[in-house]
Parts: sequence; C-alpha cells; structure tokens
Amino acid sequence: MKNKIKHYIKEIIYFIIIITLLTNTISIYKSRDLSKSPLTIQHYQLITNKEYKIADNKPILIHFWATWCPTCKLEASNINFLSKHFQVISIAVQSGSNEAIKNYLDANNYTFKVVNDNSGMLSSKFHIAGFPTTFIYEKNKKLLFSDVGYTSTLSLYLKMYWASL
Repeated sequence: MKNKIKHYIKEIIYFIIIITLLTNTISIYKSRDLSKSPLTIQHYQLITNKEYKIADNKPILIHFWATWCPTCKLEASNINFLSKHFQVISIAVQSGSNEAIKNYLDANNYTFKVVNDNSGMLSSKFHIAGFPTTFIYEKNKKLLFSDVGYTSTLSLYLKMYWASL
C-alpha cells in the first residue's frame, strides 16, 4: 500500500512539473511578439472616469484581460490579490461598456483598477495576441517580465517583488 501511495505522489509531482514546463514554454513562445519597449504611458483613464497617474519609482503590473475570456476569469483573483500589495492596472479589452465591466467586477468582488480598451487600441499598441497577457515593469519603467496565459499568484508576486528591488 505504501509503495502505491509513493508511486501516485511521484506521478503527481511529475505531472505538475511537466505542466509547469509546458505552460512556461507556451508563454515564452506567445510572448515573443509582445512590445518590449519601456512603458511611456504616464496616466490612464479608469472606468470610474478618474485619471490614474502611474507612480514614479515603483514597479507596475499591467494586465490585459477580457470579461469573455475563461482563462482571465481564473486569473482575476490573482490580479485582485496583487492589486492590494502593488501598483496594478488592468486593461479590459473589448469587454463592453464601462457599466458592463463595473457589473462584472462587482459580481465577482474585484477591486483592481480597470481601463476600458473597448476599441482595442491599447492592446494593439502592446502587440497583444492572446489573453490574459501581463507585463511587469521595474521602477524605471523598463520591461522585466511578460506572460501570456494563466500565471499563478505566487509567480506574479515573486516577479513584482523582484521588480521592487
């Protein structure tokens, strides 16, 4: 019985390692065409009609997502958690009106800051090809990390911590 349990635990660990390697490889492949330029945007218009100015000398996470994207729904709680600890801007792409996005946020108890990119103009500026896509810029607004697809809370937190150093 002990050998069977050890065997299953070993198989689960191998599976987790393979899935992690596969998802990271896919993310790297999908990230190759993303904008690598330093962040030049200084402020964003939020769905609350308030202007958000990006703080100087602080790293920032910019997260592109959509209300219709199933993977984005899985990752949204990660972004919500990070927004309580770091500077985070999320950009809802082609997700409807400001009111529709607010309703989505309220229904899921999300509090992160959101920019409505209904026209897709911002997403094309960053060369977004898939959702979700996340950029992490260090305090001088140089790109450190970019991810396409689901990224865990721990991975995002560690990258933001690294960007803060």
